[in-house]
Amino acid sequence: MRAHTAVIPAAGMGTRFLPATKAVPKELLPIIDTPALQLIIDEAAGAGIDHVVVVTSHAKPAIEAYFAESPEVVAKLRSTGRNEVADHLERIGRDMRITFAYQDVAMGLGHAVGCAREAVGDEPFAVLLPDEIMGDSSLLAQMCDVSAATGGSVVGLKQVPRDEVSAYGVIDPAGPLDADGVVSVRTMVEKPPVAEAPSELIIIGRYVLTPDVFDKIERVQPGAGGEIQLTDALRMQAENGPFHGVLSGIRRYDTGNPLGWLTAVVELALDDERIGSQFRTWLHDLL
Repeated sequence: MRAHTAVIPAAGMGTRFLPATKAVPKELLPIIDTPALQLIIDEAAGAGIDHVVVVTSHAKPAIEAYFAESPEVVAKLRSTGRNEVADHLERIGRDMRITFAYQDVAMGLGHAVGCAREAVGDEPFAVLLPDEIMGDSSLLAQMCDVSAATGGSVVGLKQVPRDEVSAYGVIDPAGPLDADGVVSVRTMVEKPPVAEAPSELIIIGRYVLTPDVFDKIERVQPGAGGEIQLTDALRMQAENGPFHGVLSGIRRYDTGNPLGWLTAVVELALDDERIGSQFRTWLHDLL
């Protein structure tokens, strides 16, 4: 079965963006004029996903408010002839089924995914970390296809220089990459010393998981800070069934810190058909 549900963990406090995130969730910080969360949802839609579970916190009501209807705003826009913008606002949360689950205590990514169990049900599902923005939907679509074909879980991969592997989760491949960038995964190691890393292939924030991962998450023992790590549950899956990674050259932005967010805004603004040309001219003159 091909995944048609995606889980987006969005309950974090966004401490690296304080004081802005004291009032505005980091997932709603704009990339030009579109919240990062919406870009993630658009990516999911492009991969054939039709149901998104947003794992949020009751302390972040703005996330749910973003998906609520805004008839007064829409009416004002239509009264001034801005029908295209009005149509766009009306589609938010209507062209995709949106469900909310709650993680009110920070207990790690594994716990956040586990909070979505009831909403997901007994079927494969994707997990998209909102701190990572992809250039298009191609990687996620391929991962969904690989999961459907193999009946197992799949992680997105990126190759990094050897001296950077200790900052990431790294896979231990069970064989070579095939022509499509797919590799069987034996296990994975979280932040290994450079000399002990089993490869240079790190796990990025895209997953397609089979539903047995929820049982694995319940078996994970909390680690540092009482957090339940998703990687521990994935390691259990890899030990007991088919598990693959997909390496792609897709453009990727890490917006989990201010510099990464700013980089994404600048590069995507340069590509934007509405403002790209003017922005490029201004930036060229500035530099």
